[in-house]
Amino acid sequence: MKFSLVISVLLIVSVCAAQKVAITFDDLPLNGDLPPGVTRVQIARDAIAILNARHAPAAYGFINARKLEGNSDAADALKIWAATEPIGNHTYGHINLNTNPAEAFEREIDENEPSLELLAGKDGDWHWLRYPFLHEGETDEKRRAVRAYLQAHGYRVAQVTLDWEDYLWNSAYARCAAKSDAPSITWLKSSYLSIESSYLDLGRDLAKMVYGHDINHVLLLHLGAFSRTILPDALDLMQKKGFTFVTLEEAESDPVYEGDPDVGSKYGGTLLELWIEAKKIKFPPVMEKPYKQLQEICK
Repeated sequence: MKFSLVISVLLIVSVCAAQKVAITFDDLPLNGDLPPGVTRVQIARDAIAILNARHAPAAYGFINARKLEGNSDAADALKIWAATEPIGNHTYGHINLNTNPAEAFEREIDENEPSLELLAGKDGDWHWLRYPFLHEGETDEKRRAVRAYLQAHGYRVAQVTLDWEDYLWNSAYARCAAKSDAPSITWLKSSYLSIESSYLDLGRDLAKMVYGHDINHVLLLHLGAFSRTILPDALDLMQKKGFTFVTLEEAESDPVYEGDPDVGSKYGGTLLELWIEAKKIKFPPVMEKPYKQLQEICK
């Protein structure tokens, strides 16, 4: 009887500790350089297979249709992704709202829509916008103008609460793979997972600082050369830390996503970082990313 009671308690604790996270990808159909002999099609197929093997639900890919121009490999990769995964708007050419007028940003949203309609089909829910660079406007007026445009055109904002600039590893990996530099690739894996672990903890800490409790999270990743190599370990690490994978819709059903900092920011960042800035909360210490090493490795 006591043993059964202990097991029941452990199961309850385990369920309570599980934290929901939606996995999303930006900059489709391409990010970073490729190693020799690797195609965007292979990367897309392998990433989908890895997600399926981990029983992850549909993962939104946010597209820049300009990247399709003159690149049949990228176009085919995006077709493969959109055949099984949902897609959303990341603007036509990855425009930076903080350095462009609101009207130019809105035009880029509109220019991206024909490709979204074609790829997603009539039943696809592509009315989600992910801001490029996570820049939502450096002034209150610009930010509010774009938010009003999004609301008028039926868009929801695909927020981000977890981000460790994973794209930094893509081109670095492509260079090391081209040289068959196994020790450097081993370092890339270990450095990535160390940063991931630190930033998963940071996201949880920031949520508690802003809201006073845990929340559903939305993770930003980039589909690139390193994805096929690191995704299995990256997803396993998340599960070991108590995360369970859900859709973007389920993640953003958390009431915290109804709130809006409603202030411009020259820095941008995740939803949690924007709230930290708006509330003038002191940012906690965080592990430094190996920017210089990633830029110089395997050159």
